Amino acid sequence: MDAPDTRIDHVGIAVESIDDAEGLLLALGAEKVHEETTDETFTWATYRLGDASRFELLEPVPGTDSFLTGFLERYGPGPHHVTLEVAAIDPLVDRLESAGFRVVEYHEHDDWIEAFVAPGEGNPTGTLLQLMEYHDSYARRRETDADGLFVRGDPL
Repeated sequence: MDAPDTRIDHVGIAVESIDDAEGLLLALGAEKVHEETTDETFTWATYRLGDASRFELLEPVPGTDSFLTGFLERYGPGPHHVTLEVAAIDPLVDRLESAGFRVVEYHEHDDWIEAFVAPGEGNPTGTLLQLMEYHDSYARRRETDADGLFVRGDPL
């Protein structure tokens, strides 16, 4: 079976405050390209560092209870996930499951499809892996230059 088109899209870091945490990324030379609040429970911001490195900071909305507040209570600020952009998610999910890995939380959104390979679910890396297939509408719906939303400016 041929390997699917896949690349590291970004590293997601859970923080108490994006405003407090982004200073480090900006001092490293990163450029903030996007910020939005999702489903009223967390805010995420994307940062580009060079042409192929990207970070995402995730902050819980104050007063809400979500996966992110639970993560911060258990582990404190730090790496939360690594997102892999994939050209076609379904064949990759099939490939992972055929290899004995459990893929959880498959979701189809307006702008992307995502699924996760969770640590402790047969994933020996100890890292939550998010698989993401972008739809063409992903960049159009963001209020930013699309170049910063994708590694090297273009989706797979």
